[in-house]
Order: sequence, then C-alpha cells, then structure tokens
Amino acid sequence: MVFKARHLWMYLAVASITVFLLLGISEAGDPTGEKTFALDLRGINLSNSFSWILLTGFTILFMQVGFVLLGGLIPAKNTLNYMTHCFIATTLGVLIYWFVGFGLMFGGFEFLGAHIGKGNEYLGTSGFMLLGDAYDVRTILLFLFMAVVATFIGSIIAGAVAERMKLCSYVLLLFFVYIFIYPIYGHWVWGEGWLWNLPYGAGVRDFAGSGVVHAIGGTIGFVGAAFLGARKGKYNDDGSSNAIEGHNVGYMIIGTILLMFGWLGYDAGSTLAAGDLRASVIAANTLLAGSVGAVTVLFLTYLIHGHTDVGEACNGCLAGLVAISAPCAYVAPWAAVLTGFIGAILYLISVWIISSKFKVDDPLGACSVHGANGFWGLVALGIFADGSYGGVYGVITGHYGQLVSQLIACGVAFAWAGGLSFVIFSMLRGSKGNSKMRVSEDVETEGLDVNIHGTLCYPVQETPGSTDTQGAVA
Repeated sequence: MVFKARHLWMYLAVASITVFLLLGISEAGDPTGEKTFALDLRGINLSNSFSWILLTGFTILFMQVGFVLLGGLIPAKNTLNYMTHCFIATTLGVLIYWFVGFGLMFGGFEFLGAHIGKGNEYLGTSGFMLLGDAYDVRTILLFLFMAVVATFIGSIIAGAVAERMKLCSYVLLLFFVYIFIYPIYGHWVWGEGWLWNLPYGAGVRDFAGSGVVHAIGGTIGFVGAAFLGARKGKYNDDGSSNAIEGHNVGYMIIGTILLMFGWLGYDAGSTLAAGDLRASVIAANTLLAGSVGAVTVLFLTYLIHGHTDVGEACNGCLAGLVAISAPCAYVAPWAAVLTGFIGAILYLISVWIISSKFKVDDPLGACSVHGANGFWGLVALGIFADGSYGGVYGVITGHYGQLVSQLIACGVAFAWAGGLSFVIFSMLRGSKGNSKMRVSEDVETEGLDVNIHGTLCYPVQETPGSTDTQGAVA
C-alpha cells in the first residue's frame, strides 16, 4: 500500500507539472524588459521602482534571520528544530508559493501595466510557476517581493508549535497553508478581490499585512498549539503554569532589532513605487509603533513583577510592529504611537488569556504577537485613518464605513484561517490522537535536535577522559 501511495504522489506531481507547462507554452509577457521600458506609465520611473522593490525585497528576506534568532527563548535542546522550521519556511515556502500560491493570490491582478492573467473576485487562475504571460519582468518583480513576505507565515507558525511537532507534519502543514489558506485570503485583499471591493469605506485595506500575514499566521499557530497540547512540564496538576526558560535572551534581542530593521523595508517597500513620498511617513510610523511597544512592556513588567523582562519587551516591540503594518500608510505618527501602545497592552493581556485561561502553550508568544495584534492592526486602520493617503477615512474623521470593512476582514480571517486549520490539524492528528503529529515523550524529554536532526544546536566538546559527546547546553 505504501508503494502504491508513493507512486500515486509521483504520478500526480508529474501530471500537475505537465499541465502547468502546457499552459505556459503561450507567448511570454516581457522577459527582457524591452516592452516595459517602452511603456508610458504616467511619470513612473520604472528603473528606480524596480531597484526600490528589489532592495526592499532583499531586506525583507533578511528578516528571517531575526525569526531564527527568536529561538533564544527556546531551551537549547530544541533550538535547532525551531530554526530548521524557519529555514524550511524560507525555502520550501518560496517554492510552494511559486508553484501555485502566487497564481492563486494575484491571478487577474495588474501591476505596473502588466496583467497577471486571469482571475475573479475569489480566486486567481493564472500566473502559476511564472509561465506564459507571467514570464514578465514586472510580474516576476511582484512575485519576488510577495514570495519573501509569504515566508513569514511558516515562521510565525513555527514559534507557536515549537518543541513538539514532528518535522514531517510541519512540512505537510506548509503545503496546505501556502496552497489554500494564505494565498486565497491574500487574493481577497491584496489581489483586489471581494474584500478589497467591499462597499463600506474604501473597502478592506491592509497596507503591509497585519491581517493577510500576521492574523492568518497567528490564528493557524493558535489552532496548531491547541491541537498539539502543552509541552511537558508546562502545567501542573492544579492548572498553574511553569515558565520554561530559554537558553539565550540575547539572541532574542538581536533578532528583534534585525526584525525591526527589516520591518522598515517591508512596510515602506509595500508602496511598490520608488516615487511614493509617503514612504517616509510609513517608515516613521513603523519605527514609532515598535519602539513604544517595547518601552510599554518594559515598564509594565517592572510595575507588575518588580523587574524588567527584556524578552517580553522584545515581543512588545514586535507586537507594535505587527499592529502598525496595516495602518502604517494611512495614519499620522501620533496614531502610530497609540496603535503600538495599545498593541503592547493587548499582547500582555492575550498572553495571559491564552496561557492561563485557554491553557494553550505558545512558546514564543506568536499567537499574541501576530494573531491578536494582527486583528488589532486591521481595526486600528478603521479608527485612525485620517484621509491623507489613498482616500481612506477612519472613525476619527467622522466616517464609520471603513471600520465596518475592517471588522468584516477580521471576521473572515478568523473564520477562514481558524476553520481550515482546524480541519488540517484534525487530518494530521488522525484518529489515534497526537501520535501522528507530535513527537514521543522520550524524544521531547531528550530533545528534538539530537533525535530529529542527529546533532545538537550547540554540541559540547568532548573533555579529556570523557566519552560523552551528547551533552546539551542547559
């Protein structure tokens, strides 16, 4: 039966590739850029825009270094496993997105005068594998930028399911996420689908992904962490929780600063045009929201616990960055500060509710950083948009339609990502419980690194007279 199943997957893969290749035989769009240079795009400097989008795209990819270093909050024996998950999201995630995700997300979309094939309000139906008309310098430019953004989803989920999930289950999850959940919701918003065209306000707006990326990723991570169950030793019999210490908070600080740097390029680069002067406001709003998020948590943890928790402050910074991603282009700096401040408080409340009330073990706080603040970012746009960019007016200007659209986007994101991930994790778990999805108790006790990857993240050098080479950093 296993032999036949393997051959079935092989046949399906060959058939799929053949179909896509046949669809891509049609004349290419503009692979050399000659046609693009001949266009008159109303004063848009194509060369500068290409350089701007490419460079910010490269900056966004560098954010994965930050995600990897957040593994400092994880015990050393499981650090390599978490980092591997992030690495797989960065590499396999791009390939899956190239194969089918990009076409589903942007089929029918127009970018710099290039029409990315066909699509409707609910689904893109072309652009797969960048074949045919999608073999165009403009379309491929958009693909590169969006592909590196897409890698965030896998790393967000990795933080929520860390230290428990089998590698094969995580890989299978990525296929479902990058083929169905992420690109289809992304099409509804960024692909100018039905959410973008809602009749309330300007329709759903999400400039740099509070909803499309972070709310979706955080929701999937929450469902996954709930299905997997808590790490061994996290909760006592009376329901109280124990802190599972990480191995290097310094990594967390470095990772946060790297993410903050990349976030400036991510949000400002989402203008997708070198001549958009609003980029200065966007970058400043991003910096302010992240900074106030960090400082808020730093002081609140001191007031609550009597000491400053730098690890929590790092997550407060990330919470502010997530919250401002959607409204960063549409609000004034004072609103960005308020958005980050509320986001930091929301983060602390969400962590307490998820851990103490729901009993869901989220090792890196990903559900609160990305999930809760992803939804808050969508709502904040509907409240604080001042009408100075893109014709988007929020509650502070006396308009309530935009908030209605943003609330609908929140509900759809939660139902779509939560519902589908519930089905997916149910399939991965199977009828025999978590044994198909979660590592064994012995593997969890000894550490995932040495059992799944065959080595420790920090191998201990053998000392004279010792034969033990499998020690671990505490």
